[in-house]
Amino acid sequence: MAHMNAPEYTLGIEEEYLLVDAETCALVDVPDALMHDCVQALGDQVSPEFLACQIEVGTGVCANIAEARADLGHLRRTIATCAAQYGMAPLAVSCHPFADWQSRKRTEKPRYDELARDLGGVVRRMLICGTHVHIGLPDDDLRMDTMRQFSYFLPHLLALSTSSPFWGGQDTGLNSYRLSVFDNLPRTGLPPDFPAYAEYRRSVDMLIDAGLIEDSSKIWWDIRPSARFPTIESRICDVMPIMEHTLTIAAMVQSITRMLVELRRRNQRWRIYDRFLIAENRWRAQRYGPREGLLDIGRGALVPMGELVAELIELLDADAMALGCLNELRGAQDIVAQGTSSERQRAVFARSVEDGADTAEALRAVVRALISEFTQGLA
Repeated sequence: MAHMNAPEYTLGIEEEYLLVDAETCALVDVPDALMHDCVQALGDQVSPEFLACQIEVGTGVCANIAEARADLGHLRRTIATCAAQYGMAPLAVSCHPFADWQSRKRTEKPRYDELARDLGGVVRRMLICGTHVHIGLPDDDLRMDTMRQFSYFLPHLLALSTSSPFWGGQDTGLNSYRLSVFDNLPRTGLPPDFPAYAEYRRSVDMLIDAGLIEDSSKIWWDIRPSARFPTIESRICDVMPIMEHTLTIAAMVQSITRMLVELRRRNQRWRIYDRFLIAENRWRAQRYGPREGLLDIGRGALVPMGELVAELIELLDADAMALGCLNELRGAQDIVAQGTSSERQRAVFARSVEDGADTAEALRAVVRALISEFTQGLA
């Protein structure tokens, strides 16, 4: 495999935000004037989303995590500044704690009209936001081979990113309720195991040729070959309120990708495990976040997340060093120690109730905490 051109592992991060009224903390639709301001400031790095209360941003193609930090920081600061002029604030969170999905308007746009027509009732519940991390891999077969092996790590990423415990004013008992909403869509979940890119294309092209979907962007697996870029795109993660945590997840995705490609260059690979077992870990991450451990499939034992993360950091050490993201990768230990957004949201809620707040007031306190975390650590 020595002839294989070494990929540069470029990196791109997409985040979806919800917009709230800064006073009432309730969801609001993005005013045209605000969207215009954002586009003036950020160009095509910002766009509307399916629901009118959402905004999507994307970094450029970043050579490394330092570039991604600068770009994403700029995007977050700009959105927050623009929103503030309208008495609004953005949240980097996967579900709004008390919004009612049934009353939301969707963005008028041909692509979204089509989605609404194709997907019926399930798409109306899509009051959820995700984080997508792209890693540049120029070769089709390399992308497919890496994706097959990468699936093993998706539950670990999900567990660390969880930010959606509340839905419609209720604590769902899950750490990522977003995923249970998203999984109602077709063509979601863990990707099928395609041994070669040609087999993936054959299956996808059958749907396209039969007129069921117009292109592969309508395939929403937890990880996929991007429809638009020569990248693999990890899509399993919740949006994280604190940007530093997003960068930790991006560093993990980048380091795992490099580790798998380097194995291949040495004529080795990560084992391909049964999707049934990976799906069990995915469910545990969705339900418990990083608290109840995941199945170490090699060992056949349930292992605490702190131990798994320590092993993962050790495994990826050389890759993270080469990519210049070792500090960000080590941040995964801080997430396990300090708790994910879901845990922080529950803690704010519990403290507010203890201090005498009613449910509605405690949920507003959660949103206020999310507003302040959006710009935490941004210079």
